[in-house]
Amino acid sequence: MNIGVIVFPGSNCDHDCIHVISSVLGQKATPVWHKETSLTGLDAIILPGGFSYGDYLRTGAIARFSPVMNAVKTFASEGGMVLGICNGFQILLEAGLLPGAMLRNKSLSFICKYVHVKVENAATPFTGLCESGQVLKIPIAHADGNYYTDPVTLAALQANAQIVFHYCTPEGKVTPEANPNGSLDNIAGIRNAEGNVLGLMPHPERCAEDILGNHDGQVIFLSMLDALKKAKLKAVVA
Repeated sequence: MNIGVIVFPGSNCDHDCIHVISSVLGQKATPVWHKETSLTGLDAIILPGGFSYGDYLRTGAIARFSPVMNAVKTFASEGGMVLGICNGFQILLEAGLLPGAMLRNKSLSFICKYVHVKVENAATPFTGLCESGQVLKIPIAHADGNYYTDPVTLAALQANAQIVFHYCTPEGKVTPEANPNGSLDNIAGIRNAEGNVLGLMPHPERCAEDILGNHDGQVIFLSMLDALKKAKLKAVVA
């Protein structure tokens, strides 16, 4: 598989994602500079974390206008798998590929720590190797991770199983105390209605190998690869 990792000015988790895809999982990882206008030959796209364009105006607000984002929108509209991590999630929101917006953390401070998230939907290309209700321990590192949307959109997200991850306790209970940033409904990650675009604030690439003492995040990347392989096999058989 050939996974493209978009690199914006200010991205700082692109090399982490490339390392996981190539060195840990043995797949091809291709850095894609933000001025590129074609994603030909790529099987999936990752928008990594960081501070694209210095987070000026607001997180992701400038990155949405990068030339590559038109290609990302086309890629997604054609069913391509797109994963946005932290700043990547913020960019997907600003670009309209996912509903809602990010507000400043309720504490008004940057938060960098491990949190627990509950897999609410294990029937996505990003969670297919997870069990429903499984709890993953994954780090966060953000100042603007307070997810917000209007009541009608929230109801739609809930009804359509678009909320993929909730912040929770180590035991899997979704409580206000387990919410690190004030995010609406303890939302840590959502998908689009079609299911091929996922945004999440925690950083799975930072806990994807044993040497780090935790590999919980690896299952997200393995799920992506498994879904891609099944899709290619189905296409060959058809």
